[in-house]
Amino acid sequence: MKDRYNVLFVCTGNSARSIIAEVVANRLGSGRLHAFSAGSHPEGHVHPGALHALETAGLATSGLRSKSWEEFTAADAPEMDLIITVCDRAAGEACPHWPGHPVTAHWSVPDPAEVHGSQELVQRAFSLALQMLQQRISLLLSLRPEAWDRLSIESHSNPEVNA
Repeated sequence: MKDRYNVLFVCTGNSARSIIAEVVANRLGSGRLHAFSAGSHPEGHVHPGALHALETAGLATSGLRSKSWEEFTAADAPEMDLIITVCDRAAGEACPHWPGHPVTAHWSVPDPAEVHGSQELVQRAFSLALQMLQQRISLLLSLRPEAWDRLSIESHSNPEVNA
């Protein structure tokens, strides 16, 4: 059994959900997880709402950047143990070939960047996405890594199923 597992969170733009998941997993994983994030079509910037939600929760945001999933297919890329898509659009796309044999799973998380309206409404959407990802990552961490498989990660990490 390894001491540390590499996890890649993927969404289309890599500006909100996958970025939030990366930060939360690195914090909650306490060295057990080394989390990364990427997008199939990266926005090129981190959404200000994601930064605000993370900072409000007391989570560090320095060094965050929007990046392509192609960075994780290169020969010198870290080998992933687990890849989780957090948006339905990315889950439906043809993924690149990932080095190694990572377990893959999908968590459907509503896109807070799609919420428009008052600043309060937008901030609430990002806060809810953060809370949802915190719950799912906490539940993921309750699983033994040797028991990770697509079905257990998708069902066990879904708070609605476990309520």
